[in-house]
Amino acid sequence: MELETGRVGVGDMRDTGELSKEGGAADGGVSVIDETAWVLVLFCVGCGAAVGWLVTVLAHGLVTLRWAPFKGPAELLTSVPEPWLGVGGVVVGALLGLVVGFVAVHESLAVRVSRSRVVLGVRDATQEFDGDEIGLVVRDGKQLVLLGVDGMELAREDCRLSWTRLAGAFVEHGHRWADEDPHQEEFRRWVPGMPGLPEGADALLRARAAARKKGEQDADDARELRRELLRLGVVVRDEKKRQYWRMP
Repeated sequence: MELETGRVGVGDMRDTGELSKEGGAADGGVSVIDETAWVLVLFCVGCGAAVGWLVTVLAHGLVTLRWAPFKGPAELLTSVPEPWLGVGGVVVGALLGLVVGFVAVHESLAVRVSRSRVVLGVRDATQEFDGDEIGLVVRDGKQLVLLGVDGMELAREDCRLSWTRLAGAFVEHGHRWADEDPHQEEFRRWVPGMPGLPEGADALLRARAAARKKGEQDADDARELRRELLRLGVVVRDEKKRQYWRMP
């Protein structure tokens, strides 16, 4: 596995919409699957505007009750005369939605598939794999997983893309696809100090558990620790707040 930031940029992968093709599978073409940026941003803006309007409606309802939570802030909010309150709520909600939309685009997965290579782009980094080292492509819940020919995990990324389009693109270019992880029964729940792990893996799993508790602020740290565990031959799978592991 090779992590790079220069050979294939995430922005370059997202210029063509959710699914585009450069040539065909027979002549070594490339399929690009990603989330269309403007659609995602507009969706977030629309949701934000709706939430902003709904807040003003709820505020008017709260001030009519004898007692209600957040009644004080609601009274302060409704002190703004109409139509400025309604317009302001929609505008503020839309602006917040715009910010969320840009973050969502930045965090979303982009996939570039050909017979000879597969490129996964997240944030400002890409992971590139030779087609021959990929033994199986798997949908594991809401995650896209690439497995090597020896069963070792090459990559695992959160995915909101169309699974039908992803499966079609990988199969078209000659890669094997599975709708569930064939190694799922091999995973064991990790608890601190459990036997069977290689030296140093328990400490990495402890550090990763601590990073995951901090949420998005340490998401990159958790991803880096996953890669360190893969170097030790340990595959990690998350389920809610729990970590599961297996060794091919």
